Amino acid sequence: MFENLKDTITDLAYGAVSYAENALKTSSGQTKKRTAIEFVINRIPVPVPFKPIVAMLLATFIDEAIEKAVTYMNQVKNED
Repeated sequence: MFENLKDTITDLAYGAVSYAENALKTSSGQTKKRTAIEFVINRIPVPVPFKPIVAMLLATFIDEAIEKAVTYMNQVKNED
């Protein structure tokens, strides 16, 4: 179950980073990261009562997925 969820989280991370960048253009990196994490948690395909539990269990994985997405987005920006 968690493997499919991890794949979904990885995919959501890219959209989350893009969303945070566009929504919070002048905010700090930490604020953008928190917004991206909330974006992912809100869209995890699990019933609402279980979201906090899943978010807690996968907090490190979500954080790493967001960091990888940020790195990728920065690389893409630098290539343009």
